[in-house]
Amino acid sequence: MISFNYETDFELLNEDELSQWISDTIINEGFKEGEINYIFCDDAYLLDLNIEFLEHDTLTDIISFDYTLGKLIGGDVYISVERVKENAKDFAVTFENELCRVMIHGILHYCGYKDKSESDEAEMRSKENYYISKLP
Repeated sequence: MISFNYETDFELLNEDELSQWISDTIINEGFKEGEINYIFCDDAYLLDLNIEFLEHDTLTDIISFDYTLGKLIGGDVYISVERVKENAKDFAVTFENELCRVMIHGILHYCGYKDKSESDEAEMRSKENYYISKLP
């Protein structure tokens, strides 16, 4: 089950379509959908989590807590709407495109994809692009 939660005044307009897109991605990757919570927040909210749980005193666009068990995908995905807006400007893409990239990025991590090395990052970006092309 995918749920969308809001700790800021932002709200998705197409929750059902995005939920189906995420579910399709999970199935396509050979996993099953468990409980996945997206929490949309601001920079300050995410910075507090970053400091408290990861001991990183930096702004970020996403923090995900992975509760995947075997092939059952689950977790909490925190996304800073402020950071996504800034990144969209920096990368010269729409806010919607960047938001979807970040949303699917968290799911791909749960599916086992990494992004620490150059080759892993290239594979992650390729997968992100593939799934973004499948958006309704």
